[in-house]
Amino acid sequence: MSSITVEVQGLTKLFYDESRGEIRAVDGIDFSCAAGEIFGLLGANGAGKTTTLRMLATILTPTDGMARVMGHEVTGEPEAVRRSLGFYSSTTALYPKLTARETIEFFARINGYPPGEARQRVETLVTRFGLDEYADARVDKLSQGMKQKVSIARTVAHEPPVLIFDEPTVGLDVLNALEMQKVIGEFRDAGQTIIFSTHIMSEAERLCDRIAIIHRGQILACDTLEGLRSSTGFRYLEDIFVHYAGQDDV
Repeated sequence: MSSITVEVQGLTKLFYDESRGEIRAVDGIDFSCAAGEIFGLLGANGAGKTTTLRMLATILTPTDGMARVMGHEVTGEPEAVRRSLGFYSSTTALYPKLTARETIEFFARINGYPPGEARQRVETLVTRFGLDEYADARVDKLSQGMKQKVSIARTVAHEPPVLIFDEPTVGLDVLNALEMQKVIGEFRDAGQTIIFSTHIMSEAERLCDRIAIIHRGQILACDTLEGLRSSTGFRYLEDIFVHYAGQDDV
């Protein structure tokens, strides 16, 4: 495993709700990721996965703790952090009036991709994701599968070393979900760091080099799948998850 690209220490996010009071959405978590690794955040809905990833992406400001992406601190150097990562979510909206090609070029340029090389980068991605036939169609005219491909292309347009995928297969059919998993594996093989959140056990088993089990805002275990199996005595990730999170909470 090569150099560390993401470092998280004591990361915490508190929210206040009038009826529930203080909510510790993320409660002092620690982890690190390396280049060429898929690091999985595995947890039920509401466990703190998305809040964690949004803090790493500078969308949310941490209440406490520290996080660095490629050596840049998320609160002190947010612009450098954003240039260093791509953030993909199944809920991320695209601009409906732009074409697929315009969308990819827009995100390449706003994230600092060299202007003289942006057009070639766009064409490379259009071809890689099979968008040639639809490159000049407006996004709102595309199928869900094509929109997904445009979203992935705009996420990686500026060639960031760190990629965040937050529940990327939610709402996708089986074939598109498998294609998404294949693409994520290719990014890992190219040496990029992938942080991948999911509540789907089979995805975590298939994709992740290491898995962090997050529950109620805390990381309860973090290891390879084989390491988790060895430490718990269970083979299946469902059983490992229940072992840590508790039957009543799952």
